[in-house]
Amino acid sequence: MATVLMYCTEVCPYCVRAERLLQARGVQEIEKVRVDLQPELRVAMVEKTGRRTVPQIYIGAHHVGGYDDLAALDRSGELIRLLNEGRL
Repeated sequence: MATVLMYCTEVCPYCVRAERLLQARGVQEIEKVRVDLQPELRVAMVEKTGRRTVPQIYIGAHHVGGYDDLAALDRSGELIRLLNEGRL
């Protein structure tokens, strides 16, 4: 399964929803970057993604976007394809 990286904060309800959706699709490990604990990581996130809100999710090298983007990928069936691209 592809690696998943999520920029998040502790109190973000959309981060929690994103994590639950990913887990429901079989993701067992999510690398979390807590931008609330280290403000310089938020700056890096904005530079990397062009977005200021969390979550910002990467599946492999693909920037998915936020929770709404993730949910739309799930509805279209593309989320499973992206997750499975990481399989050998």
